[in-house]
Amino acid sequence: MAVIETTRPAPTGAIAAFKFVSVVERAIAAVADWNTERKTVAALSKLTDHELNDIGISRHDIRNFAHPR
Repeated sequence: MAVIETTRPAPTGAIAAFKFVSVVERAIAAVADWNTERKTVAALSKLTDHELNDIGISRHDIRNFAHPR
């Protein structure tokens, strides 16, 4: 039975292009996460203390709730 080798080195610049695209994707994801956090903080900040208590968080917990990491 014959075996055919199908692997070959990546074309010149392919790895650099992949790394660049990965960096750009991570940057876009970071900006999207930041924007989501910003919107969450803004929305929760508009609620009264009573409304926040109803959902189980206090005013000083808003940042931690919006940014759980």
